[in-house]
Amino acid sequence: MVKKLGLLTALGLTALATSLAPAAAQQTTLYVAGYGGSFEKTIRTEVIPAFEKANNVKVEYVAGNSTDTLAKLQAQKGNQQIDVAIVDDGPMYQAIQLGFCDRVEGVPTGDLYDLARFTDDKAVATGLVATGLMYNTKVFAEKGWAPPTSWNDLKDPKYRKTLVIPPINNTYGLNVLVMLAKMNGGSEKNVDSAFKIVKSEINPNVLAYEPSPGKMTELFQSGQAVIAVWGTGRVQGLANTGFPVDFVYPKEGAVALLTAACPVAKPKGSALANAFIKALLDPKVQLTMLKEYGYGPVLKSVEVPPEIVKMAPVGARAAALYTPDWAVVNEKREEWTKRWNREVER
Repeated sequence: MVKKLGLLTALGLTALATSLAPAAAQQTTLYVAGYGGSFEKTIRTEVIPAFEKANNVKVEYVAGNSTDTLAKLQAQKGNQQIDVAIVDDGPMYQAIQLGFCDRVEGVPTGDLYDLARFTDDKAVATGLVATGLMYNTKVFAEKGWAPPTSWNDLKDPKYRKTLVIPPINNTYGLNVLVMLAKMNGGSEKNVDSAFKIVKSEINPNVLAYEPSPGKMTELFQSGQAVIAVWGTGRVQGLANTGFPVDFVYPKEGAVALLTAACPVAKPKGSALANAFIKALLDPKVQLTMLKEYGYGPVLKSVEVPPEIVKMAPVGARAAALYTPDWAVVNEKREEWTKRWNREVER
């Protein structure tokens, strides 16, 4: 009798497993490539769990900076693994030009600020960041230094070997070059003056040209760096940990940086790619990204409580940002990168 019951139990478990198999098989995997660091942490905690539950999908998040993600798209050309790409606006224009992005569908385009929409709606901005200056408030206070106010402060010899700037293949570093050119008689079409200033007047102060958010944070936490060029999102993320940093909008103007998302173009593109992008534009997520990550919302309808606006470009701050001419920049970017590696980071 016991043997018979055991056999029936085994058969029952087999039948149960068989009945559950189709449901399990229906769950698909969505590959999302985006920034690492505190951005990744926020997406993993505030977006992915609810999205997975609502859509019966497993989200695999692939962390990397914008140039890493663009390089992955180029390497996987013809056999794309990524479903959603989240990168800075400059690399996103490149991705669109190279045919890596499909049209964004199902997002509230009528509620988006104009600057949040890309050519032919092949991508959409999900947050607005300002590129400016970060400094260690505790060290500055101990040394009796006034907070920086200008891009020209990067030349100040008192910051010798304590300044960190992301390299030119990173949007933050590229924005430095554009602003210095703009301030010294040049533009995106002529950056000779900027190269000269970086090479002769700023380079002596540079501790490292660091692209990694994690390493940037480490350099500040170890006390090796006290001033840097970074974005409001990154600075807000570090400040939220309790570390004494603040963000400065330089008097000559901070530079707009849009974080953007696109569904990756491929023969069997997932409909969930657009659904994930729509989730990033949910008003609650937009406010979470503002509070936790310092992103200015891109939806007109989002009501921003004044108490959570710390560093983020919102209102007058957002309106005053300088937006680079990405058509010109992307055309010159490879040439500038080679020149940077030859003249600056030798």
